[in-house]
Amino acid sequence: MLGTLYIVGTPIGNLEDMTARAVRVLREVAMIAAEDTRVTRKLLAHFDIHTPAMSYHAHSGPGRIAEVVALLREGKDVALVSDAGMPGISDPGQALVAACVTEDIPVVPVPGPSAIVAALAVSGFNTDRFRFLGFLPRSKKERRALLRDSLLGADTCAAYEAPHRVTDALADLADLAPDHPVLLARELTKKFEELKRGTARDLADMLAGAEVRGEIVLVWPCGGLQTAPDEDPLARAVAMASHYREDGLSTKDAAARAAAETGASRREVYQALLNGV
Repeated sequence: MLGTLYIVGTPIGNLEDMTARAVRVLREVAMIAAEDTRVTRKLLAHFDIHTPAMSYHAHSGPGRIAEVVALLREGKDVALVSDAGMPGISDPGQALVAACVTEDIPVVPVPGPSAIVAALAVSGFNTDRFRFLGFLPRSKKERRALLRDSLLGADTCAAYEAPHRVTDALADLADLAPDHPVLLARELTKKFEELKRGTARDLADMLAGAEVRGEIVLVWPCGGLQTAPDEDPLARAVAMASHYREDGLSTKDAAARAAAETGASRREVYQALLNGV
């Protein structure tokens, strides 16, 4: 009999967001795999949970994954938690989940708070479809390329950003679409929770020179990219398709995606890529 890996969501700030099911599961499993055992022990103490915890984080390596899998193979249940929120999303927990899936070990979600979902819910933007970008790239070139791509897409976008880089990220967004609306959600559910709404330029100017702290989510709708009035739609589509192809898409898929996002002819985009235009 195999054990079960429980993916347990924990509060992102307010401890009242802890679910009764999460408390029960953390009490009943044989081991808790925690991103930082010091942080998790404070949570466990608050809810009078005495289950042993082991560290599992980005630098744990394959040996720790093998150790957790061995416990599960012995029939022991294990709960995976991060410092806050739902493990496995832009989180090292995804490697452990993948290992368990490969080994046919049961993986069960115990849903909990999510900063991304919380920010999207209060954004006021269309969330019928949305695109999660994870943490924005540190490289300015890569970040601008991703932001440009997000504005050309059809979905509302949300991303994590570090406090010491958020001003640069907003400045890049403002260069592309200065009047585009953005929600900056900081320290969600915590004592100093803050929701700031404005244009990309307004928020970039507001934060310039300021010392920003806390965990941040940025949310913005699709569209808004400033392009020259006489820009050739086909040329823009080919440039986008070339970028997508560099990211690993096949020529056919890159042409189809760029054509869908710009309204250009898929056949013309595809032919231009083949011709090396």
